[in-house]
Amino acid sequence: MSSPDKVAVVTGAGSGIGKAVALALLRAGYSVVLAGRRKELLAQTLREAGAPAARVLAVPTDVRDPQAVRALFGRIRETYGRLDLLFNNAGISVTGIAFEDLSVETWRDVVDTNLTGMFLCAQAAYRLMKEQRPRGGRIINNGSISAEVPRPDSAPYASTKHAVTGLTKSISLDGRAYDIACGQIDIGNAHTELAAKMSKGVKQANGEVKTEPMIDVAHVAEAVVHMASLPLDANVQFMTLMATKMPYIGRG
Repeated sequence: MSSPDKVAVVTGAGSGIGKAVALALLRAGYSVVLAGRRKELLAQTLREAGAPAARVLAVPTDVRDPQAVRALFGRIRETYGRLDLLFNNAGISVTGIAFEDLSVETWRDVVDTNLTGMFLCAQAAYRLMKEQRPRGGRIINNGSISAEVPRPDSAPYASTKHAVTGLTKSISLDGRAYDIACGQIDIGNAHTELAAKMSKGVKQANGEVKTEPMIDVAHVAEAVVHMASLPLDANVQFMTLMATKMPYIGRG
């Protein structure tokens, strides 16, 4: 078993924000466990990391599956013996479907990934952080500006992201007794595969379709590393990071 100074796990590490944050944490000196559903994308992140094998580990994981999540955190315990940071990032977005046309299957898929998956990973991390010595650690949940202000035709996504805020607050409160800090980053229009359509045109509250400003995903990675770098007696409870001129306040 290796003994790194800091160990982090990033869910959804195969692409987008998760990939950018995982690579930034490696550059900051963390040993990083990469989790995600698609093995080939995790392999690509591994190649780009170029880090020694002792400092990076890829574990294909479907966060919707309790058994898979248990296996992920079992690997972390077995390999590193502790966990200092969970970036709880895995999620999906379903937009463009009118509320009255949403299927129960679509609703459940988004809830299972964005909310239940985040709960399962947070709970497993919490248990490990509570038991380990030295005790404690940090959980950073990836919310969204949709945790505060929804977009049109996005009920499943907006509902789960509102719920993530409640989960963040609950973990933050319950974790105090065990030196577990929990915060949330709410991101608006980071340039990833998931959000690329924003730069080409997205439906606004008045029904118009307009392009929106974007920010480099590297800024998000830097922000997460900053949140993670604080001592456990300090916490960024909520951070909103967004393109300055994007629709947000009043969605206009």
